[in-house]
Amino acid sequence: MLQVPFLRENAEIAAAGLKKRGINAQQAIKDILNLDEQRRQNQTELDAAQAESNKISKSIGQLFKEGKHQEANQLKERTGELKQRIKELQDEQDQLRHSLENQLVALPNIPHHLVKEGKTPEDNEEVAREGELPSLDEKAKPHWEIAEEKELIRFDLGVKITGAGFPVYQGKGARLQRALINFFLDENMAAGFTEYQPPLMVNEDSGFGTGQLPDKEGQMYQIPEDKLYAIPTAEVPITNIFRGD
Repeated sequence: MLQVPFLRENAEIAAAGLKKRGINAQQAIKDILNLDEQRRQNQTELDAAQAESNKISKSIGQLFKEGKHQEANQLKERTGELKQRIKELQDEQDQLRHSLENQLVALPNIPHHLVKEGKTPEDNEEVAREGELPSLDEKAKPHWEIAEEKELIRFDLGVKITGAGFPVYQGKGARLQRALINFFLDENMAAGFTEYQPPLMVNEDSGFGTGQLPDKEGQMYQIPEDKLYAIPTAEVPITNIFRGD
């Protein structure tokens, strides 16, 4: 996520970078900086009100001790006014922070400066190519046909049980899936990595942590009552292990 200090110092660079992604972000950046300026002004006023309230509170006791009850009561009235103003400023601060965060999370990161501007694959710059693309025999079959012929995957059963995109692996296909999972886990553990088995559901904070939220909730399976989301890959819960650290 782009940070306010970066946008404050590099607004033009950020706008130019986002333009490469087909996003006109000039107004969004202005809105973010305006919100941040309001937040900082609010914080300054809030700090001053709290400081004055603290100072007055110390004075009231001393005035009562000195018998200056009228002056002390006047200060108590001022304290009441300050407490009300402090509450108003704190509420405004919470609203400004919430609005600022919502604006920031909706603004994508900028690409590296070497990335070319473009919208189609043809606009991409080919940096290097290695090897030759294979030339398939005219009788070559797609993997889904081979998988069904060899009884490795049953797409029809997946549709029957759940829907499109949920294949059922069977026989050697199921064994191959299990073997591959164990193989890669064993290889990575042998290389010094630690195995984790994270939850398959994550909360909203984790969704924000890896960028699924706030704009991709329509692509995620949800449990609305508990505000939980099914993970697309283990990257989401594993990355969030380190969220905030």
